[in-house]
Amino acid sequence: MKKSLIFLIMAMAVVFQSCSTAEKTQTVTVNRSQQLKAIENVLEQYIVANENEDLSLIEDIWAPDGDIILYGTGTKDRLMGWNNIRNAYKTQYTTIDNIFITSSEQYIKLNETGNTAWFAEILNYNYMKDGKAKDLKGLRFTGVLKHCKDGKWRIVQAHLSIPAKDD
Repeated sequence: MKKSLIFLIMAMAVVFQSCSTAEKTQTVTVNRSQQLKAIENVLEQYIVANENEDLSLIEDIWAPDGDIILYGTGTKDRLMGWNNIRNAYKTQYTTIDNIFITSSEQYIKLNETGNTAWFAEILNYNYMKDGKAKDLKGLRFTGVLKHCKDGKWRIVQAHLSIPAKDD
């Protein structure tokens, strides 16, 4: 009986200890305002990088992982992994020039633990292709960012889509 009672007390001590440890890890304080500003900055840098055709800045914005994904506006634009996404940007930068992008209706949400965020915004792309002015108006840009170990927010999933024409 004594051995059973000692075992029960030890087991309960382990359970209580693990619960108190879990509570300590969940009470990490996140400066939500500061994190939201950092995410806004990443999305602004996305625009700057595209306007300047700056592949190194694009590389700093995206997580360098093999499982990140970008859906573009083309029917076959399902790009998985950083290498495929980087190659798509390289191609884009060789085919279009004079890029100018405006953003509106930005929405950013941060999860409770402050390590994941998602966003939506409307972009207007203006650019030159083959010597002709082109534009994409009302482009929907949505995605997910994660807070990485290096302290930076990086995009891990994004989707660009063009709204259907109104009837």
